[in-house]
Amino acid sequence: MDITQLILDDHHEQRRRFAMLDQIDRADTAALDAVWQRLATFLEVHAAAEEKFFYPALLELGKGAGSKDSADAETEDAIGDHNEIRDAVAKVASHAVGDDAWFDAIALARKANSTHMGEEERESLADFRRHAGSDKLHRLAVAFAAFEGRCHAGVDVRNRDAESYIEQHKG
Repeated sequence: MDITQLILDDHHEQRRRFAMLDQIDRADTAALDAVWQRLATFLEVHAAAEEKFFYPALLELGKGAGSKDSADAETEDAIGDHNEIRDAVAKVASHAVGDDAWFDAIALARKANSTHMGEEERESLADFRRHAGSDKLHRLAVAFAAFEGRCHAGVDVRNRDAESYIEQHKG
């Protein structure tokens, strides 16, 4: 088991669940709401698991990858992305399920999430794979999977200050 693979697996599931919303009849608001609520919870549990396990380890071992020259820069960007995703998810709740404004808000959440996943896959995950040994990848994967299992119903949803986060988690 490897934490970077678990994160990639979650990314695939997020993409799949957004695609499910595209395939549900707009008049079936009960189904749309149920699928969206599960996805919204999944997005937050995933972000919380990354913030609890992955990004502290990246700050410890990472060197920077892609367009980021350090693990601090990768982490700061990711925390900012998580906040943007949280804000976009929160905006969905202000619209009636299935109406045009609701789908527009879903599209903004999807875009924020897609941007984040792409950057994370090109930068943070690649950086971490290069610098973490298999034992570390495995131990973090077990903790990550257990956390997601325990928090399947959701976690505290609040934005994080990236600078404070980095200061708190950097060794």
